[in-house]
Amino acid sequence: MGKLYIVGTPIGNLEDITIRAIKVLREVDFLLSEDKRRTYILLNKYGIRKKDMISFNEKNARKKIPMVIEKLRGGKTGALVSNAGMPVISDPGCDLVDACWKEGIEVDVVPGPSALISAVAVSGFPGSKFIFEGFLPRGKRRRRLLRTLRDEKRVMVFFESPERLLDTLKDIMDIMGNREVFIAREMTKKFQEFFRGTVEEAIKHFQKGALGEITIVLSGKVESEEEKI
Repeated sequence: MGKLYIVGTPIGNLEDITIRAIKVLREVDFLLSEDKRRTYILLNKYGIRKKDMISFNEKNARKKIPMVIEKLRGGKTGALVSNAGMPVISDPGCDLVDACWKEGIEVDVVPGPSALISAVAVSGFPGSKFIFEGFLPRGKRRRRLLRTLRDEKRVMVFFESPERLLDTLKDIMDIMGNREVFIAREMTKKFQEFFRGTVEEAIKHFQKGALGEITIVLSGKVESEEEKI
């Protein structure tokens, strides 16, 4: 029986990779890659040559699971990598990992960078308790979700696309009020940007738009004096 490794890869800066991750990527029999082009860039930087790289993304993941399980049952070792960060976290792979456990195939993890954890750590907001909602839905569904979170006292973390950032901030302002927010854009990359301020200030700051990968860290509802009693 083989083994599947869940391998964390850099979220931007290619130097943010562990020694163990390089070792595992070099030694496994095959790789499951969300985007082969991006994975090849990482492999080439560290002189890793892989002949057996399998496309494994949101569109084809479920169809590929039986084939991957067959390889693992045959004694092969594989590594699952996403475009950036830890696989499975807002990325494909959950169904595969679940299938491995059910088939008695060993699963191991090689921890690595995470946009979620990195953003919370650098935000200055309380990191002992927070909730993660992944990518926010669009339009009315987003507004419905935000209403359910209006009274949430813990820090909230969302991923968002640059083209929807402004609309999301306006919805937060309208539904949840003018609270503190931290926005990380292009973390660890050349054009990294950190913004911290109120939601109103963020709307003004990003009025002309934004580019790149975005993580929003939103402060929880502050208790009123009456609620504290």
